[in-house]
Amino acid sequence: MNKTDGKYTRFALCREMLETPDVMRRFDPAVTAPLADLVKDAAALMFTGEGSSRLFPAKRARAAALRNPGSTIPTTEGATQAMEYNLSTYGILGTSNSGRTRELVRLYKSLREKGHTKLGCVTANSGTPLEEASDAALILSCGREVAVAATKSVVEQAMAWQAVCASLDGRPFPDSSVGADAVAEALTADIPEEFSRAMAESRTIFFAGRNDGVAEELTLKTNEIVRKPSDYLEGTYAAHGIEEIMSDNDVIILIDPFPGEEAKFKECLVDGVGATVIAIADRDTLFPTLRVPARGEWKEYVLLAAGWNLLVEAGITVGIDLDKPERARKVGNEVD
Repeated sequence: MNKTDGKYTRFALCREMLETPDVMRRFDPAVTAPLADLVKDAAALMFTGEGSSRLFPAKRARAAALRNPGSTIPTTEGATQAMEYNLSTYGILGTSNSGRTRELVRLYKSLREKGHTKLGCVTANSGTPLEEASDAALILSCGREVAVAATKSVVEQAMAWQAVCASLDGRPFPDSSVGADAVAEALTADIPEEFSRAMAESRTIFFAGRNDGVAEELTLKTNEIVRKPSDYLEGTYAAHGIEEIMSDNDVIILIDPFPGEEAKFKECLVDGVGATVIAIADRDTLFPTLRVPARGEWKEYVLLAAGWNLLVEAGITVGIDLDKPERARKVGNEVD
């Protein structure tokens, strides 16, 4: 993608993706202080929400915490299932761009009725039912999104949870300009035509990767952007039986594949199925690879941006209107 070619700029989706690096550069971790203060004395921490507002922000934060000894390790659950749990000792932080997501508002109202006082939220709008049900709120600065598929807001939400976790752990927040530059590079990298063509002509697009929100979020974005059936294969699940129903017309995209498992993936998916396998990684792999810059704590953001770039090229190759899906809505399940 780029900011000058009408092939991309005619779509709000592309314009919003390309605004993401500036959103990252402007982000001030200090704005999350009220949320961190709200939950700092809680016995446990949960990040909740629905769809894109939870998948990447919450799961990236959890994976990062598990890699850092001594970190506060958040749990994450969808808001409806979370209603089945005893959350009396938890600090709850939820995300909803609209502030009107039915499941999250319902959870917060239920917890308030039980006397819960550690409910925080991140939303793009003020004066919403979610903010009214919360004890502290952060309003996103990224601006309104026109496209149905959430992009720049997902990154700002993730940075908010990253900043909360850094505060709780007493760690400095990393230099966001480093991540922003790498995300900009990933967003504007040239996509090989054979990658986008294979995706456009595929039956199903699978994403395989760690449970850090990247592959799972890209699976959701495939539904919204390329309008193809897609599935998320966590960890090494791609080599554990699902190849039985795959075909040589499928595409599997490996997000930063485990080096020790690449040979097995090749055996099962390329040699066995005959499928097209593409990797997104900061190194060469056994597969055709979309290379991204290596940037440490910003790695997942960079991988996500590269995946967006890939999906845009595939969607344009299919010839669809990236801003106007047939049935998907900006607010998936809105409170009355």
